[in-house]
Amino acid sequence: MESQDAPDGPVLVDRGGFICASFNQDTTSLSVGTKTGYRLFSVTAVDKLDCIHEGVECQDVYIVERLFSSSLVVVVSLSMQQRMNVYHFKKGTEICNYSYSNNILSVRLNRQRLVVCLEESIYIHNIKDMKLLKTLLNTPTNLSGLCALSVNHSNSYLAYPGSATNGEITVYDANNLSTLTLIQAHDSPLAALTFNASGSKLASASEKGTVIRVFSAPEGQKLFEFRRGMKRYVSISSLSFSADTQFLCASSNTETVHIFKLEQHSPSSQEEESPTWSAYVGKMFTAASTYLPSQVSDMMHQDRAFATVRLNMFGLKNICALATIQKLPRLLVASSDGFFYIYNVDPQDGGECVLVQKHRLFDSSEEQVEEKEEEQPEEVSPPPASQSYAATVALPSTPPSSTTLMGYSEEGGAQKGEVIPEHELAESPVCLDDENEFPPVSNQSN
Repeated sequence: MESQDAPDGPVLVDRGGFICASFNQDTTSLSVGTKTGYRLFSVTAVDKLDCIHEGVECQDVYIVERLFSSSLVVVVSLSMQQRMNVYHFKKGTEICNYSYSNNILSVRLNRQRLVVCLEESIYIHNIKDMKLLKTLLNTPTNLSGLCALSVNHSNSYLAYPGSATNGEITVYDANNLSTLTLIQAHDSPLAALTFNASGSKLASASEKGTVIRVFSAPEGQKLFEFRRGMKRYVSISSLSFSADTQFLCASSNTETVHIFKLEQHSPSSQEEESPTWSAYVGKMFTAASTYLPSQVSDMMHQDRAFATVRLNMFGLKNICALATIQKLPRLLVASSDGFFYIYNVDPQDGGECVLVQKHRLFDSSEEQVEEKEEEQPEEVSPPPASQSYAATVALPSTPPSSTTLMGYSEEGGAQKGEVIPEHELAESPVCLDDENEFPPVSNQSN
């Protein structure tokens, strides 16, 4: 039971206070939004799930995003859905906060840019000083806040829906602030987007959820096409590449997580293989496909899942990611049932993945307390009516307001006006136990 209505995009269901979950950019950390605040977990080991930090600065957190392994975390609460808070979680200090014209639906960040997505607009900030660089107004209606930002800050490609009625993708250069490409990816509206680690590939899925396509970025050339299923339409909840871009995983509201292998099938190599009955039948189907309708022909050329995972749940939202933990490839699944699952992936033969560990995201005592609260429901007053976005954009255009902006003193080594120190944006991991990680904080007026 949720205390207020929440946006559709990042929010999962509530169990033990569980509201949302997200992985950081290199899949070394899991962030979980709860009724009481948020939690950050380290996911670098199989046998244990360490809680790095539990933040209680605000309650009912439905967006929480961590910048790599730094102490920078972005939080949005259901009680103030138009305000973004940026915290240094180790020092327990708020770096800054910004308010926007409408509810925040998603936040994406890399070491160069911070992107805030609203229903009909996108704000692009320079992450070092949080200066607003660009506002993309009147973007197609995006109820879920769907967007993807390349974690490679040297290109900072941003992908978001180019249409509310079909699967067009707009690829935007968030560094140079210019539109690069429009990709006609699907017939139906988009449901999921993700870049690989280098930003050279972009994967997408539509609301039907049957076909997943991979394009070159930023050119938009179709490279791969995978079929998730044929019998039913599903809601794709997450897409994620492996660090080496050899694999792509997709989770949905079904009990199956699919892992696809990105490999090109060269005709020459197939001809060199020893002839088999299956190879002969495959060639016959390929030849026959040229005489079939285009939809049937396309279906015959779509690759199927290389590996799968059967979850013990159905209809619950979840997010998945591929990571190398203790030198082995793993599939990670954070589910709205309040558990975190780790599976082994066979990179050679694929097949059914094996569950190796299951961790609770909450103590059993917390779930019992939550159940008691639900047994005695209290009347919840409806949230105050907010001005519609259409009415907002009719007003003179104004940038998001920052009610609090705390800078860092030059004595600490940071440049004047710099909100986030340079070493927090460095590519090497930040030592969380270093007491000198951040310079002293000083107040700075706008």
